Amino acid sequence: MTDVEIAVLTAVHAGYARYLPAAWASLCAQTHPDWSWYLQVDGERTLDLIATLTDCGALDDPRLRLAFNGTREGAAITRNVALARITATLVQNLDADDELEPTALSTLAAALDAEPDAGFAVGPARDLLRSGELRSFPWVFPTGKLDRGALLDAWVTTPTNYRLPVHPAGVLWRRALLLAVGGWAALRGMEDTALLMSANAVAPGVIVDSPTLRYRKHPLQHSSEPSIFEGGGGEQISLIRERAATLLAGPGWIAPSAR
Repeated sequence: MTDVEIAVLTAVHAGYARYLPAAWASLCAQTHPDWSWYLQVDGERTLDLIATLTDCGALDDPRLRLAFNGTREGAAITRNVALARITATLVQNLDADDELEPTALSTLAAALDAEPDAGFAVGPARDLLRSGELRSFPWVFPTGKLDRGALLDAWVTTPTNYRLPVHPAGVLWRRALLLAVGGWAALRGMEDTALLMSANAVAPGVIVDSPTLRYRKHPLQHSSEPSIFEGGGGEQISLIRERAATLLAGPGWIAPSAR
């Protein structure tokens, strides 16, 4: 799928603007040539953010599609606002503080091309440490075609041993599936996990074996394991599980190419 357009979707607020040059550099290094960056700012236009994008060269690049909420709305709403601006059939999520591996778009697009009924593709993530070192982990989840509900079954949600089977921040989506499940869920800190579980409940996916995401570790992160269970986190997990189970009992999603 070397000729297919991929819309890369990034939600960002002013506090994370410092990471945008690195995210931009990772896009410019992609082996897949046809992409656009839909950068949606959660808040108002600021001089610091504009200066950051100018200094790294992104603001003058026609592949940047920059827009502002004007108000602070949170990650889920910000991503969904960006989704409404996208017309490309494939949508790659990229969090503002993360980076894509150079072959990420090529690898994930090829995986979807090989599995026309799959609604999404995802690969392993490597931790990007403050030193610049990339730390890999043993990839224990099976690669290849992913049946409906497989991620829900493999999701470990006990407080003492929380573990996601794949990283939800680096998924390449078919836009049609994102629309079918309503985009990112209106949850606190688990909007991408909820989307992933709902999407796999209605559609198969595909897992690739090569790393696709560099997950930056830094003090401002809100996705640490202890915080997941604070302030209603357990209730959110129960809601995600219940909704996914309800969707799994239904007829499922059919990819446009398979209709």
